[in-house]
Amino acid sequence: MPDRVQKVIVGLSGGVDSSVAALLLLEQGYQVEALFMKNWEEDDSTSKCSAEEDLNDATLVANKLGIKLHTVNFSSEYWEEVFEEFIDEHKAGRTPNPDVLCNQKIKFKWFLEHAQSLGCDKIATGHYARVEQIDNDFFLKNARDISKDQTYFLHLLDQYQLSMSLFPLGEMEKSEVRKIAKSNNLVTSTKKDSTGICFIGERNFSSFLSQYIPQAKGDIIDTEGNFIKNHHGYPFFTIGQRKGLEIGGGFGIGNQPWFVVDKIPEKNQVVVAQGENNENLFHNTLETLEPHWINNSIKFPMKCEAKIRYRQQNQMCALSETQLGLKVVFSEKQRAITPGQSIVFYVGDVCIGGAIIDRRFNESVLQ
Repeated sequence: MPDRVQKVIVGLSGGVDSSVAALLLLEQGYQVEALFMKNWEEDDSTSKCSAEEDLNDATLVANKLGIKLHTVNFSSEYWEEVFEEFIDEHKAGRTPNPDVLCNQKIKFKWFLEHAQSLGCDKIATGHYARVEQIDNDFFLKNARDISKDQTYFLHLLDQYQLSMSLFPLGEMEKSEVRKIAKSNNLVTSTKKDSTGICFIGERNFSSFLSQYIPQAKGDIIDTEGNFIKNHHGYPFFTIGQRKGLEIGGGFGIGNQPWFVVDKIPEKNQVVVAQGENNENLFHNTLETLEPHWINNSIKFPMKCEAKIRYRQQNQMCALSETQLGLKVVFSEKQRAITPGQSIVFYVGDVCIGGAIIDRRFNESVLQ
C-alpha cells in the first residue's frame, strides 16, 4: 500500500460486495470510512429495491466493522444527469443503459467529490474490475472472475477517476467474496445481488416507464408490413425482445416465437419476426456516436474485441472513424444489436473505452 494513501471512503451500498470491499481495505491497513448514497426517491411500496432496507444493512455492516458511515442524497443529481437522459432516449426509440452513465456521473463524480470533501485520499467500490498503473497511465482491466467482470459498466471512467479509485474485489472470485462475508458474520453474506435499473431496482418495466412516457396506440407489424396487433407505444419495446409480445396463433408459420427486430418511431410501429435466429435479428456492422477512450493510444484503423451487451463474450471487430463516431465491422454477425446501448472495446484484458450504438446494418462483404 502506498504510504500516501491513508484514508479510503468506500461506497457502502448494503450489498455483499461493498461490505467485503470495506473489510478487505481494513485488513490491508487503510483508514476506512463508508458512504451510503441514496439516489432515488421511492414513491411506492412495491419496489423490490428498498433504500431503507439497504441503509439498514449498510449500518449493520459499518457497525460490525467499526467504521464511520456517512450518508448523502444524490437523488436530484441522479434525476438530472442520468434519469432524464434515460427517459429521453426511450422517447427517441433507443434503449439506453443507465448503469453506465450512473457510474460516470454519480458513483465516480458526485460520490468522489463528496468523499474528497470528507478528506479521503481515494474511494473504493465493490465493482469487479482492476486498475493497473504503468508510469503515469491508468488502465482498466478485466476482473479475475470474468463471469462477474463489470468493466462494461465502467468504460466511461477517465484517467483521474481511475487514479482515485480502488477495486478490492478485482482479483477475487465471487464465491470467495461470499465465503469471506460469511466467515466474518456480515449480515449481507447471503443477500442477493442487486438487479434492475441502477439505484431504482427491479420493477415491472413497462408499468414503471409509463409513469414518465405517455402510452400511445400503435401497430405491431411483420417484416413485410402486415398488421399483427396493436401496442401501447414503441418506447416500451427493445430489439430482440420476446417476452410481452403476446402474439397468439394465426400469425406466421408454425409455433416459432416472435421477436422485435426493429422500431419505427416516426410511425409508432414495432417490427417483429419469427424465430430466435431470424436473419432480421443479425447484423455485421454498426455505427456509433462519439467514443470515449480511457487511454490516448488509439490509432485507426484498428482491430480489437468488443461486446454489445453485458456478459456477452468478446467479439472480434475492426474499427474506423466516421464523422460522428466509429464504424465497427464484426468478424461474425451479431444478434440484436440495439441502438442506445453501449459497445465496449477491449485489447486483451484491458478495457480501452466504448461508445453508444447509433445504428446497425449489414455490409455485403465481411471485413
